[in-house]
Amino acid sequence: MNDLFSVKDSVILLTGGYGILGTCMAKHLAKEGAKVVILGRNPQKGEALAKEIQSAGGEALFLQADVLDRDSLMACREQIMARYGQINVLVNLAGGNQAGATIPPGKTFFDLDVSAFRGVVDLNLFGTVIPTMVFAEVMVQQGKGSIINISSESALRPLTRVVGYGCAKAAINNFTQYLAGELAIKFGEGLRVNAMAPGFFLTDQNRALMSNPDGTPSDRCNTIVAHTPFRRLGKPEELLGTLQWLASDASAFVTGTVIPIDGGFDAFSI
Repeated sequence: MNDLFSVKDSVILLTGGYGILGTCMAKHLAKEGAKVVILGRNPQKGEALAKEIQSAGGEALFLQADVLDRDSLMACREQIMARYGQINVLVNLAGGNQAGATIPPGKTFFDLDVSAFRGVVDLNLFGTVIPTMVFAEVMVQQGKGSIINISSESALRPLTRVVGYGCAKAAINNFTQYLAGELAIKFGEGLRVNAMAPGFFLTDQNRALMSNPDGTPSDRCNTIVAHTPFRRLGKPEELLGTLQWLASDASAFVTGTVIPIDGGFDAFSI
């Protein structure tokens, strides 16, 4: 048996891990034999996902925490270490957008809600930096660990409307590359930091932008598809191969990368 891509018995922590994409990732990793820890603010959603994974024969634990609250994350770290004694992979999924940080048709940059913009940057950027500070410390002590940040197509190419989200995710790319060097140089080659940059997937967060009230694709969605060589949106399960590669020893010499998973959107112009 070739275990190059194996994540069996790895303790994999996913922040914000009960959204559409996170749920898909958590279920997959558990099926592959990982011990999945789901962190988030909503115990109803988190507990439901953990129980669903457990009922399918997987191992999962939900812990309530706010990615912007270091104390709550430290408490989670203590619980994880008491139960498993290690943390092998951190997937920084927590993030999102706010209506005030977007610029809809009929409005301009000068209508931007700066407080909403700041909130989006806080959630996406600091909601990645703070958990990394807390959980990567364990990886440093272990001498090994993989951190997988979640970037976005909007970080690679500026998109209309989503100015706050795009700026925050662009910062994630820089942070990913910075931290890859920082950890490897100071703590050794066992510490790796990479990012996945999903293209366009229909999620709860972007549904209002991508769909009309009747569920049909919006004009924006149609434009996106027209600029995607695959001529469709992505499916959540199409993130799983890259996720498992980065989580496993198959990517042992890979760090500081931002990997688009976008059906060719970033490579295509006309």
